[in-house]
Amino acid sequence: MQYSVRLFAAAAVSLVSAGAASALTLGTDFAPHYTATDLGSIAGVPANYGGLTLKAGSPDTLLIGGAANGSAGRLYEVGLVRDPVDGSITGFTGTPTAMGGVGEFNDGGVVYGPGGVLFTARWNINELGQTLPGGADEYRIDSLAAFGVPTSISALNFVPTGFGGAGQGKIVTYSGGAWFDMMLTPDGGGGFDLAFTVIDLDPVAPGIQNLPGGPEGFTYVAAGNPGFAVNSMLVAEYSAGKIAAYEVDANGNPILSTRRDFITGLSGAEGAYIDPVSGDFLFSTFGGGNRVIRVDGFNAPAVPLPAGAWLLLSGLGAVAALRRRRG
Repeated sequence: MQYSVRLFAAAAVSLVSAGAASALTLGTDFAPHYTATDLGSIAGVPANYGGLTLKAGSPDTLLIGGAANGSAGRLYEVGLVRDPVDGSITGFTGTPTAMGGVGEFNDGGVVYGPGGVLFTARWNINELGQTLPGGADEYRIDSLAAFGVPTSISALNFVPTGFGGAGQGKIVTYSGGAWFDMMLTPDGGGGFDLAFTVIDLDPVAPGIQNLPGGPEGFTYVAAGNPGFAVNSMLVAEYSAGKIAAYEVDANGNPILSTRRDFITGLSGAEGAYIDPVSGDFLFSTFGGGNRVIRVDGFNAPAVPLPAGAWLLLSGLGAVAALRRRRG
């Protein structure tokens, strides 16, 4: 069952699932422009949910992490139902199927990158997986400790075309919020060797300044969308129970002083993705009923793309025993 509501800054709306309720409220700058729709849980995808993206070449198929953060974790392929007019996702169809062995320890980062390689953040073992196009398991898995990345990577993305730093990879850690540039060098087999540089998000302040709120998935929002005067970013803040909005600098990094609440009152904010078919913002929740939430009001793609005929461009479409970080 779906619940579609207009959320105003002065009024919180409860989204109830599996006995757990959360009051989801749009921030003051965004409430007049955006609508949130609870698409609910996906039958057949095991809790808890990780990150999400569209399957490359298949705009009517969602990839979403199930049994996140554990060795039984997998990415699941899920059929989508879209509105025939604007292409918005309205529900799920068919029986979800695991994408081979891909997705152990999946977390908030499930993102296509250069060459159509699927990158998956692996929490809390601080690893990054790479799956080649058509692969049924990770082609390579790199431990990030040797690169100076603190335990553990939670999410990643690539700066899209039209932004400063376009094509640059970015990663973030949970719960510390350390932010890194990620450099890729072809390894000769279809994947990439890695290198990382830590980024101080406020060079004026003493020490290295990180993202607050226990960051998970993040995605980019182009200037000109309602409430976004300049190129920006949305970050799922698991610990804070929020989605935060930041302006980004000339290198695609968030500017800490520009932080605004996009959504508050969440439980388990996890994945973050801009649907390139409709322009809608999608996010998943780890716990909190294990939901997928759609936020519409964003600008539609410049050229309307029929859902059944659209070709997904890989990479730049914009991504319990082990756990209890979270609490």
